[in-house]
Amino acid sequence: MSTDPATLERARLHAEICRVLTDPKRLLLLQALHGADRTVGELAAEIGATLPNASQHLAVLRSAGLVDGQREGASVRYRLAEPAIIDACDIVESIVDRRLVDRAVRAARTANTATAANPVAASTPATSGTSAAVSAVASPAVP
Repeated sequence: MSTDPATLERARLHAEICRVLTDPKRLLLLQALHGADRTVGELAAEIGATLPNASQHLAVLRSAGLVDGQREGASVRYRLAEPAIIDACDIVESIVDRRLVDRAVRAARTANTATAANPVAASTPATSGTSAAVSAVASPAVP
């Protein structure tokens, strides 16, 4: 791979965007802004953050160029400056979903193996089994 200055600058910018996306609250803010512009108060309430915490995360997202804010009277309405970031997040989300299903399947297999090795445990009611584990992961509870 080439290490010319333009390639290095592209890689630096890519890394900066990825760094900004490492915080779960920032990902929640981006998802909340996907549907509509919102004030910091609305966003804080939606993601379960304090107003100062949401403001700090929005400042980071704004400095990375992922969100914009427009003053409306005493408040600021935020919007996605780069709506395509949602597509990137969706790709990562599909990877996360696949990994969670894989994890649940492995856990269920381990539980099934343990049950087969210990028949006494098999007579105890439980929610083990591959299908139960997979369905629990495939349809997570929404907070």
